[in-house]
Amino acid sequence: MPSLHDHLEEKSVHELLVGINEEDKKVAVAVEKAIPQIEKLVEAIVPKMKRGGRIFYLGAGTSGRLGVLDASEIPPTYGMPNTYVIGLIAGGDTALRNPVEAAEDSAEKGWKELCDRNVGPLDTVIGIAASGTTPYVIGALHHCRKAGILTASISCNPGSPVSREADIPIEIIVGPEFVTGSTRMKSGTAQKLVLNMISTATMIKMGRVKGNRMVNMQLTNQKLIDRGARMIVEETGLDYDTAKELLLLHGSVKKAVDEYMKHQ
Repeated sequence: MPSLHDHLEEKSVHELLVGINEEDKKVAVAVEKAIPQIEKLVEAIVPKMKRGGRIFYLGAGTSGRLGVLDASEIPPTYGMPNTYVIGLIAGGDTALRNPVEAAEDSAEKGWKELCDRNVGPLDTVIGIAASGTTPYVIGALHHCRKAGILTASISCNPGSPVSREADIPIEIIVGPEFVTGSTRMKSGTAQKLVLNMISTATMIKMGRVKGNRMVNMQLTNQKLIDRGARMIVEETGLDYDTAKELLLLHGSVKKAVDEYMKHQ
């Protein structure tokens, strides 16, 4: 059967962009169908994390990079230590920028890397693999299940091997890519959306958000300090300069507001 998108080299730039956009529109609909499984996963993660458990993301290539990206955003956004959500990519940090030959082909490497970090029953291990066939991910999930560790998977192929190794398989069926096999496109977008949902919902349930504000964000630049000071102004009615002083004294919006309210 001919592809819906063929002879791409003959199309205009406008036609290419419209075609990519049309495919991208399908992604959120596919993610919506998986909300029950995503909900089940978050509901399982939160009580474990409240007892000190961690989330591990494992993937290779684009999938691995997306896991590392999501994990790296947790400390600045929610003020959680970087030991709570950890991204592992086949081939290590080198693979974030450059392909590492055959790194994903070892079915034992992922499990070894988890063991090096003392993975245990309070932890949750989420394997990310668009094809659902990556040995690095499948092997790690297989060992985790044998060890009684909660496993989940995020893939874009129905009934794939990685789903069979997951206690909670999340399958986002986005259909063929605009460029055949280029899973950094719709599949990558789908995985990013799911990771956003998992980590955001988890952090909210961990008490790291108030209202819809990042009250525990790290004050790593002037923009965030300004944003935090304005949050305190809204919450307390203080003038901006006093709010900023309070923020810098206590290090987070939440701590600053809590301390201020104690003395009112």
